[in-house]
Amino acid sequence: MAPRTHFRLFLETDMQKFTQFMKSRKGLLLLAVVLFGGLFFAFKTSGFGSTDIILTPRQRLLAAVGAYLEEQHYSPKAINDVFSKQVFKKYLDELDGDKSHFLQSDINSLKKFETLLDDEIHGNAPLDFVPAVSAIYDQRIKEAQDIYKDILAKPFDFSKDESIVLDGEKLNYVTTEAERKERWRKKLKYYTLERYADLVEEREKNKDSKDYKVKTDAELEKEARSRVLKVMNDTYERIQKTFKEDERFNSYINVITNLMDPHTDYFPPVEKRSFDERMSGRFFGIGATLTKDDYGIKIASIVTGGAAWKSGEVVVNDVITKVAQGKEEAVDVTGFDVTDAVKLIRGNKGTEVRLTIKKQDGSIKVVSMIREEVVQDELDVRSAVIKNGNDKIGYIWLPDFYADFDNENGHRCSQDVAREVVKLKNENVKGIVIDIRNNGGGSLYEVVKMVGLFIKSGPVVQVKERSGRVDQNTWRDNDESVLYDGPLAVLVNEFSASASEIFAGAIQDYKRGIIIGSTSTYGKGTVQRQIPFGSRNDQFSSRTDMGAMTLTFQKFYRITGNSTQLKGIVPDVVLPDAYEYYKVREKDNPAALPYDEIQRTNYQTWQNNFGLDAIIKKENEKIKNNPSLTLLNSNLQWLAKNAEMPVPLSLEKYKARQKQIITTVNQNNTLLKSKEEMMISALTADNDKFYHNSDTAKGQRYQAWLKSLRNDVHIDETVKMVGEMASSIPVQTVQNK
Repeated sequence: MAPRTHFRLFLETDMQKFTQFMKSRKGLLLLAVVLFGGLFFAFKTSGFGSTDIILTPRQRLLAAVGAYLEEQHYSPKAINDVFSKQVFKKYLDELDGDKSHFLQSDINSLKKFETLLDDEIHGNAPLDFVPAVSAIYDQRIKEAQDIYKDILAKPFDFSKDESIVLDGEKLNYVTTEAERKERWRKKLKYYTLERYADLVEEREKNKDSKDYKVKTDAELEKEARSRVLKVMNDTYERIQKTFKEDERFNSYINVITNLMDPHTDYFPPVEKRSFDERMSGRFFGIGATLTKDDYGIKIASIVTGGAAWKSGEVVVNDVITKVAQGKEEAVDVTGFDVTDAVKLIRGNKGTEVRLTIKKQDGSIKVVSMIREEVVQDELDVRSAVIKNGNDKIGYIWLPDFYADFDNENGHRCSQDVAREVVKLKNENVKGIVIDIRNNGGGSLYEVVKMVGLFIKSGPVVQVKERSGRVDQNTWRDNDESVLYDGPLAVLVNEFSASASEIFAGAIQDYKRGIIIGSTSTYGKGTVQRQIPFGSRNDQFSSRTDMGAMTLTFQKFYRITGNSTQLKGIVPDVVLPDAYEYYKVREKDNPAALPYDEIQRTNYQTWQNNFGLDAIIKKENEKIKNNPSLTLLNSNLQWLAKNAEMPVPLSLEKYKARQKQIITTVNQNNTLLKSKEEMMISALTADNDKFYHNSDTAKGQRYQAWLKSLRNDVHIDETVKMVGEMASSIPVQTVQNK
């Protein structure tokens, strides 16, 4: 069994960051009390070369972060002038990725900080950089609002032949006010063109319909601009309300940590809580779901028995205008995203939250509630049965290697998977498919336990310390029993990362099953521990008052000695998917640690591999000679390349480009669907959950999930391969663990 007394380990990908304006920190696991001594020592260290100067909380935090990066990171970069220049550039890129706000003169005025940021990190200089940037940023945000409102007040000419470059890395900062306005004009014209083209298409489809009011081109263009104006107003209102001084400093720390490697991350208390909630499957809130429309953030539904329900004062369609923590000053959430509002409403167990609510009759009411536990089980493991001829194949969907780290008897994905396997065995399935596509990782302990469900015993993963010492024995399955010994396949894609790669790699190395998916998985081969900062701990959890940092301090390796870092897991059978050629893997991040290898450890492969080699060879030949998959591969390459090209701003060229994109995407969607709909059903044991759920909406979502699987070509091909494995062997005797 893996040790759990000193610290908890976890593994998770950062691949989702590229889709977010500001990163939602997803960090990874807990260091323990053993590190608090060093932590608090770091916080008490003065800096400025003297122990007499009292540092501000931010200076203490940054100094502690810097100390851990240099002294504990697996492969630390020197925090010197070179590193300082990298932080300088990356932080400005974070704030202004498309270079539409800052002027080159702004950058020039900030150049004096370019080689001083390492001194800030070491506590030898005051924290002047972020405030200096913020002062300019605030001014440019105000100016941007005037600029976009002025530009959107005038019609655009979509007959003009021009284009826009959307990749900020290919642009320079503007040098004049005229250049800035021109960059904004093209950006806003692009946003408007997108909506205008949609409105024109809608008019063409409906112009002959009764009661449809046909608008002129000018009217549609004006409507498109008004829609863009609303989006821009909402966006900038949200920036001004949510991206304030604290958030900017948090972003600054993240720039520093991410330059060490993509998975060394700082996240403040609220973001740490969000991560804990996602990993544990439980949170403390009011028992209501929220939505957003033109009126603001509204109550969409209320959980019976929850805090909102108990209050008797909150009903569906109430609009939340403010959120307060106990007796603290309320935060106006007008203009907030639902995600940001939820972070304020959730909190620690037993604490008070006060919502200012606008009722449908226009009245305003402040409602006080005590946060209670709300269990979210829709992201847990779930399974289904798929017909393959006269046989049944089991299908298990695992979204995360989750675990409730604050509760010894809490949620564990390995236990949940074991229960699903038992239920599938009761259904007399001939084989099992485990789907870990888009699974970003999670608990290292849980992945070891999961591998143990399918092998007799042996090592699962090797771990290397920064000192060079390799641990070959800790992370192993020592239980000789096997819960399931039948045909097995694992589905992966480029978003299967970290713990997912350990699982897939172990199944592949033991020759226990077939791995199917894109050309490689994500490629994250590093281990993080979570270091809490501050001096105040919540009594119900591991949360502290100054957040935590996930620090890369180990690398993991397959039992073959190969690292998953950068290269990931290469499936036995490669099936292309929609994201194959997009730059979303670890290898596409310049801060990623390198690939290397260590010595192979001893292990015994699975003795009855159900004719894997022959089935793999046959399937790869079939794919190689499949004209549909060849066409799909070609289409995917074109789409990825096209996404990096300048976008035309004339209506005709834009429509032609969009037509080609839509035609290609639609063709891909067809190619990615199985020719015949699979017969998929819920397990007998889950019938009530799917079809007689007391929460009707939840039951409908479960049914929709089943339906979504029926045309998935990857599942279809995998089920057929598992069927071949099953047909190649006599009836197996299954041992119970």
